[in-house]
Formats: sequence, structure tokens, C-alpha cells
Amino acid sequence: MRGAHGEPRDSALNAARRQRELAELGDGGAIDVLVIGGGVTGAGVALDAAARGLRTVLVEKHDLAFGTSRWSSKLVHGGLRYLASGGVGIAHESAVERDVLLTTTAPHLTRSIPQVVPLLPGLGRGRRALVRAGFVAGDVLRRSAGTPAAVLPRSRRVAVAEAVRLAPTLRRNGLRGGLLAWDGQLVDDARLVVALARTAAAHGAAVLTRVSAERVTGDSAVLHDRLTGETLTVRARSVINAAGVWADRVDPSIELRPSRGTHLVFDAAAFGGLTASLTVPIPGSVSRFVFAFPAAHGRVYLGLTDEDAPGPVPDEPQPTDAEIDFLLDTVNTVLREPLHRTDVRGRFAGLRPLLRTAGDSTADISREHAVLHAAGGPITVVGGKLTTYRKMAEDAVDAAVAHAALPARPCRTKRIPLVGAASGASRDRISASPVLVERYGTEAAAILEPARRDPALAEPVAPGIDVLRAEFTYAVSHEGALDEHDLLDRRTRLGLVDTDRAAALPAARAAFATDRS
Repeated sequence: MRGAHGEPRDSALNAARRQRELAELGDGGAIDVLVIGGGVTGAGVALDAAARGLRTVLVEKHDLAFGTSRWSSKLVHGGLRYLASGGVGIAHESAVERDVLLTTTAPHLTRSIPQVVPLLPGLGRGRRALVRAGFVAGDVLRRSAGTPAAVLPRSRRVAVAEAVRLAPTLRRNGLRGGLLAWDGQLVDDARLVVALARTAAAHGAAVLTRVSAERVTGDSAVLHDRLTGETLTVRARSVINAAGVWADRVDPSIELRPSRGTHLVFDAAAFGGLTASLTVPIPGSVSRFVFAFPAAHGRVYLGLTDEDAPGPVPDEPQPTDAEIDFLLDTVNTVLREPLHRTDVRGRFAGLRPLLRTAGDSTADISREHAVLHAAGGPITVVGGKLTTYRKMAEDAVDAAVAHAALPARPCRTKRIPLVGAASGASRDRISASPVLVERYGTEAAAILEPARRDPALAEPVAPGIDVLRAEFTYAVSHEGALDEHDLLDRRTRLGLVDTDRAAALPAARAAFATDRS
């Protein structure tokens, strides 16, 4: 693949490439688009701009997917909940973008997942009818987006036996089966961001983590290398602020109202081998649910809260005791044996960058995104949600192209497979374990190649953990990991459970000790 100026490029991100591209920035040269923020939106913007032939630089203060993009539910929603509040446009947009992810850009990182609403006595007839109507509307959304039923089957009612097969710990007393629908799920949200950033790099973008942007204007910024302390002033024809919940720090004219979403982490055994998203309606709401769903590394995630989060934005938001109790109390209404705090192995919370509106609760604020441009400032893209990142990026780059009269090709990202993309028969032909194929797609075999020379790389990073030492090595040489936190908290999610983090930490440190990238 070739970059914007015709030179050969590969997708590998590592310390050596970072150093080289920082040096190239210091040599000057026109930047078409400077992107601030390395979450899913910023990485999507970098890919969109680079694929249009624009010289693109992305800077991220911390690591890829450091903020909200690693704290999502890992679900690729079709927008069903937005229909309840009349949001037909965003619902359709979500369904279309879900289809793009599932079928074209990231089939290796996504999969269909059944979601089952148990029919228990606490779910009244009226609420049951609303859920069923919502699922039927979801079928319409799927068809309108062109997603085949082979990818996302149509919704239906299931008998008790099937409901229990999908969610073995369901309460049997009074259970009358379940309502079943299908949605999309990510293998991991942070892995999606890394794949986007690498694909952007393959199209010629410079992706620079541990670089903060200060004194940002509409055509310049002071970049600070947080590893060396050096600073550099760069000029760009257009600057795009994709800093998420920190967007108002880059452009103070933006007013955000962050909302905190909390999840709990359990061993899969706590839910008896859950194979669906167990979906529990929240009393008093027609569109909100608590979900328990299978996740990587033999875990189950339980979420989601939606709480106003005023005040300064922390680097790592923390769940509150009230949110933990709320999630446990809600899911326990449908379980045969209640879960307790002692069952919780980990927890995480993320802040959604919602635009401030007058008088609305954060649960009711629209998830539509906005592209804003204050005079003399950067173009800011904010709001939205993970599923619609690609459309958000397209709109932001369109605004930059129009404002700065950039010589760009049309948007191509609906048709660009991300690094590792594989589906169907091509996935079946990859000579690697299903777990590696699920995480890396077509690159799974390449990850194991060094293990032929060093068999120790084919060993787990710690006993009982399904991550190989070769994955850590690959994350350093190809995925831009610069320290052990990048490995444990974003390239893998081992860090969500303290005991797993401690067990894997020596292998993470060893990966940098032997790095030759």
C-alpha cells in the first residue's frame, strides 16, 4: 500500500516509526489535516483523510483508545433504542454503520450476538408488547440497512428450553420463554481503534501517541512529545478536534455534558456459560436495559448505567457504589441465584461526550453527533457513539475539505477493509487458533511466525490466561504499544482483573526487554 505522496507504507506502528515520523514533522512540510485524539473517532478521521490522499497526522496525548473508546459495551448497536424517542434518522444511520462493520470493514472484529429478554412475571403485558414491537422494528431497520438475515437473523419468541440454553442461570420459576433478537458485538473496542489506526498508517497517516496538542487554532498547534519533553509548532491546512470528552479542553467554545456508563466484570462461570446478551428491562423506562454478555478472556460484562457526570473529566472514570448496586439489583431480578459484590472480578466506567442541552437528563439526550466550527478554532466532531464513528469521521473530513478547499478524493471508508479483515471462507482458511483469528483476522498466522524461532512465544503470558507471549511481542512491533500498560489495558483487557494483571505483568515487561522494532 502507498501513502499520500506515493511512498510505500505498511501498517506497523512501533517506537521506531513514531520517532521517524516525529522527525519528519520537524523537517517541515505541509500538513493537510491534523487530528487531535486517538479514540475511535480520531482514528476514523485519520483513516478517512489519509484515504482521500491528504497528508494526515494524528496526535494522541496518551495511547490509542485511552479514553471512552475502551470503556464501551463492545456492542455494535443497530439503533433500536432511538426509535422509542422518535430518532428514526439516527436509528437508520446506526443500522447502516453496523452493517458496514459486520460485512465489510471489520468482519474479523465483529460478530452477531443473540439478545434474549426473559419472559418472567415481572415483565408486564404492556412492557412485553413494547419489547416485541421494538424487536420487530429492529428487523425493519436491519432490512432497510441491507443486512442479510444470514448475518443478523430476524427476531422471534423462544421457548423456555432455548432461553435457558442461551442464559443458563435464568430463574425458572414463572419463566415463559423469551423474546429473542440479534445485534452486533465487537471482539473488543480498543482492538477496533488499533485496527483503524494501523489502516490509516497504511494509507500514509502519521499516528503519534504520547504527543499532546497545545495552543490549538484552526491551522496550527504546539505538539509536546511526552516521552522526550521536546515541543514542536506545526501548521496544518485544517485541524480536527476529535478529543471526545476532552474536546472542550481543545476548544473551550464547546459545551459538553458527560454521562457515565458503568460495567462490572465477572468470570463466565458466574453466568453458567452465557452465550447471549441477557437483556433486562429497567423498571420505569421504555428504552433502557441492563445487559449481561459474554466477553473476551472467559468473562462476562454487566452494564450499563447512564448517570450525569459533572465536574472535571478524569483520565480513568470510576464506578460509584450506587451504580454497582443498581446493576446487581437489576440483573438479580431474573437470576436463579443472586450475584453479590464478591462475585465481581473487575469494573470499569466510561464517559460519553454528549453535547449539553437545556434541561434534559443524559439518558434522554440525543446520541446524534455534531460537527462544529468556531471562528479561528479547529473543526470539532463530538457526540455520537462508537457504532457510527465512520459517519462521524466522514462528516468531519467533509467539513475540513470544504473549509480549507483541500484537494481530496471522495470518502472511501465504506469500502476499505481494516487491517486483518477476514470473513466466511477466508477466515476458515487461516492456519491459527480460532481465538487468534477472532482477535487478529488474517494476521493471526503472522503473530505465531516468531514462535518458530522462539518456542517460548507460543506460551501463555501466565498460567490460565488465553493470551500468548507472541501477542505481546506483536503489539510492541506492530500495534504501537509503548509500555506495559498499553499491553495490559488496551491491546488486551487483562488489566480489568487485578489478579490477571499481576500474573501477566512480568511477560508484558519482558516484551519490551526483547523488542527489536
